[in-house]
Amino acid sequence: MAGRVYPPATIEAQMQALKVPGVSIAFVDGGRIAWTRTYGLADPATGRRVDVDTLFQAASISKPVAAMVALDMVEDGLLSLDAPVNDRLSGWKIPDNELTARTPVTLRHLLSHTGGLTVGGFPGYAAGTELPTVEAILNGAAPANTAPVVVDLTPGQRQRYSGGGITIVQLLMSQAGATDFAELMQTRVLRPLGMSASAYAQPLPTAWEEHAATGHRADGAPTPGRFHTYPELAAAGLWTTSSDLARFVIGLNDSWAGRSEAVLQQATARVMLTEVRDGWGLGLMAAGQGRDLRYSHSGANDGFRAMLVGFPERDQGVVIMTNGDRGGVLIASLMQAVAAEYGWPGYEPTRITPVALSADRMAAYAGTYRSNEDALTVVVAPDGGALKVLSIVGEVAELVPEGPDRFIDTQRATVVSFLRDEVGRVSNVEIGGVVRARSIRD
Repeated sequence: MAGRVYPPATIEAQMQALKVPGVSIAFVDGGRIAWTRTYGLADPATGRRVDVDTLFQAASISKPVAAMVALDMVEDGLLSLDAPVNDRLSGWKIPDNELTARTPVTLRHLLSHTGGLTVGGFPGYAAGTELPTVEAILNGAAPANTAPVVVDLTPGQRQRYSGGGITIVQLLMSQAGATDFAELMQTRVLRPLGMSASAYAQPLPTAWEEHAATGHRADGAPTPGRFHTYPELAAAGLWTTSSDLARFVIGLNDSWAGRSEAVLQQATARVMLTEVRDGWGLGLMAAGQGRDLRYSHSGANDGFRAMLVGFPERDQGVVIMTNGDRGGVLIASLMQAVAAEYGWPGYEPTRITPVALSADRMAAYAGTYRSNEDALTVVVAPDGGALKVLSIVGEVAELVPEGPDRFIDTQRATVVSFLRDEVGRVSNVEIGGVVRARSIRD
């Protein structure tokens, strides 16, 4: 940011400042894991350090791994990318309305987040909490802690991230494969790729707990019960190591290259990494062309942040996993360092020129903003020169004013716009194309 000094800092110093106890990084080059690095503590309460066997919650990086299996099932004729999903589902179905009557939701819609479906993310369930079935999650019925998953935008019209949509994929895959989703994932992707330290296991088996990292909130406090449970397996339920996720990167790069041992056929991998809309392919974000083509996905569960990036034409990639809510800030710095070292485009620092807004104007943005997907709490930063945003999963982002009602998320370089009603009162916030209404309680 213009005017702000960023002195060189070690990883350990950044971890301490951000209250992120542990980090694990694995780098892929030429079809192998070229190197791994681990830092800090998996569980500060016991002093257990992060090592190559430490398990982290992959959070939303569960989605691209599940997408690979969904596409493998398409290759086998068990699923169709473009047939109406409701034609294949039995029991629970996507609630019909005038939008779905005109444009039925397909698997291609679901994997590219263009199905017009609600419920962006999931907060998880504290240890000991009763867990809902997949159908209860989709219905928003007790004991589920999220809203019903419904279509409120015309399918195919625009991209809007929906963990709810991926939970529909979970149900679809289980029914089409006539088996438990977790076992389906083991059979079709985890075992074939050698991901022996990975499982869609929620709750985590007791035998695995000694290797699991403890999640930590933004203030450094551990997640109560060490970590939350996510029955939304396809959307958020993968436990894994950075090395195992690196094996997924190798597997996808192998598919892209058409290698004989790959999980997916080359043509399918090309479809997976072709943009459908607004930077999204099938299960992953895709950007660039030729040697600079890259795919990526981030992850954010309570107490955990992660990032996966692959460059298939270069046969390279990196996975970074952390056990802290502010791990996303650390990951952004690490990604810039890795990209600079290996000549990767797309991760150059973004220059922001802030403007000064009055204290009264800044205070007017504070409040809680809600949508069908989630809720965001906006507060004025302690120094008054920026805003802080707290999301449903504990993510903390800094918003720097670039003009009246226009801010930049310094972690993602995303534009955040505050919208006003007819009398000039701040009434909504728009982030990444999603509009959230300000709570009337503010």
